[in-house]
Amino acid sequence: MGSPKDGKTESPEVGKTGSWEVGKTGSWEVGKMGSPKDGKTESPEVGKTGSWEVGKMGSPKDGKTGSWEVRKTGAENYLCRMNIGFDAKRAFHNGTGLGHYSRTLVRSLAEFFPEHEYYLFNPVSSSSFSLAGSHLHEVQPAGWLNRCFPSAWRSSRVKKDLRRLKIDLYHGLSHEIPVGIRSTGIKTVVTIHDLIHERFPEQYNFFDVKTYRKKFRYACDKADRVIAISEQTKRDIMHFYHTPEEKIRVCYQGCNPSFGIRVSEEDKAAVRKEFGLPAEFFLYVGSLVGRKNLLGICKALFLLRHELDIPLVVIGDGNEYKLQVMDYLRQNGLEKKVIFLSAAESAKRSEAFRTATVFPAIYQSAIAMIYPSFFEGFGIPVLEALWSGLPVITSNSSCMPETGGPGSYYVDPASADEIATGMKTIYEDKAFAAQMRSKGLEHAKQFTPLKCASAVMEVYKECW
Repeated sequence: MGSPKDGKTESPEVGKTGSWEVGKTGSWEVGKMGSPKDGKTESPEVGKTGSWEVGKMGSPKDGKTGSWEVRKTGAENYLCRMNIGFDAKRAFHNGTGLGHYSRTLVRSLAEFFPEHEYYLFNPVSSSSFSLAGSHLHEVQPAGWLNRCFPSAWRSSRVKKDLRRLKIDLYHGLSHEIPVGIRSTGIKTVVTIHDLIHERFPEQYNFFDVKTYRKKFRYACDKADRVIAISEQTKRDIMHFYHTPEEKIRVCYQGCNPSFGIRVSEEDKAAVRKEFGLPAEFFLYVGSLVGRKNLLGICKALFLLRHELDIPLVVIGDGNEYKLQVMDYLRQNGLEKKVIFLSAAESAKRSEAFRTATVFPAIYQSAIAMIYPSFFEGFGIPVLEALWSGLPVITSNSSCMPETGGPGSYYVDPASADEIATGMKTIYEDKAFAAQMRSKGLEHAKQFTPLKCASAVMEVYKECW
């Protein structure tokens, strides 16, 4: 392999070891993966170049003089390719948190780690979402039996396709891995987003709880590594399923980078006009279920009815709980204070709304995001709001301080008074709101697509 001499660039050979000559300097370039940071003994930073000053710190392996094995240190070498498979059902079909996580992660991996090939196993063709790229390959069931029973293909029979395509590692993006996959010798990773069905079983159908418990526990038991999307979720996995801590890795999720791009005033005005939104509004985004606490926000609106004439825009839908919320609004004369945007005809016929393309413009038009959930695995709307430069009111419990960071306004989710105080404070105190925006954006930088994809890639490398 040799060492860099007289400013020449050499690349370590995959699988081979060698040493850097002490006292020599030069640059190191490995395929497309970049090179070590100047003067630092740490892993190469993707996409950047620099030189090692070997006279000061020895070789690139842990700051010691000696050998360096490319496969096992630093960034993944461009020539060390993996075929990575994904359970992509929700990436193609889900418009809420699980779908956003899947699409953002897969796209980020393909962008920042193009040396690998990514196979997306989708049980049924979709017109809702697409994932295309030079390193992305959609795989659907072949043969009449698998096409007739796509759920069986996804949960077990997909193993034949994994072998055929020489998949090195399979990632279950939402709580599941195929039954019996260990027999194939393929390494497995599973992401667990939350265990809400264990904490709040009363909010689910009895048989759904049994099914989820069986699938989640199996995945945690059989996968080589378990990714938890927050420290809260990690604690729950250890508590409910007794998964060893050394098997779990916390990899925070990112959000669509479009939320971090400033939308022009003209475009925001156009979006407000298209969907009939007022000039000022508070925003809630999420499923309409009890634990997410939309009713608590409505009670805060009632407390503020004589002080603030600012409506709430709701993005999300539900069934029984939504009816409960609407009944409260009718009883208290608040029907015009809450706009259920997802139910509006303008939203139903808009592909840009269905795919969340217009969400950054809606977020950036709002006064604040209100998200006083009783319990979450991560709370992706909070991160989307922080990237959008939007003040956030959220809960002081579960994982919300992890996601919201030091710039969010924290409340007891059971206290409508605290929620109302936060809404009034942010609306009236412009300097305070500006400070929240600044701190929120700084905290959001911990969750860039590159950082989130790199954390997951490190887990893959542990397995492979």
